[in-house]
Amino acid sequence: MPTYILLSKLTSEGRKTIKEKPDRIKEVNKEIEAFGAKVLQQYSVLGQYDFVNVVEAPNNEAINRVSIELGSRGTIEIMSMPAMSIDAFISMVKK
Repeated sequence: MPTYILLSKLTSEGRKTIKEKPDRIKEVNKEIEAFGAKVLQQYSVLGQYDFVNVVEAPNNEAINRVSIELGSRGTIEIMSMPAMSIDAFISMVKK
């Protein structure tokens, strides 16, 4: 299944939600699975973004749905990027 990197920023409403209910993050991961994707890794980071997620999804349409559905709530802004493993990248370059 294709891999995607999701960079996300909490909105002020999202920060309030996380402050009041930190476990909400794991609940959202279950919702992502309901859209046909799966969170493989998740990190809280400092800087321009608040979270980095490594996600598998069957296709671009599924990951777009995740971004739209979660973003429409007004608690998070997401940048989604397709990713490939280094081995796949090296193989592609050698062709």
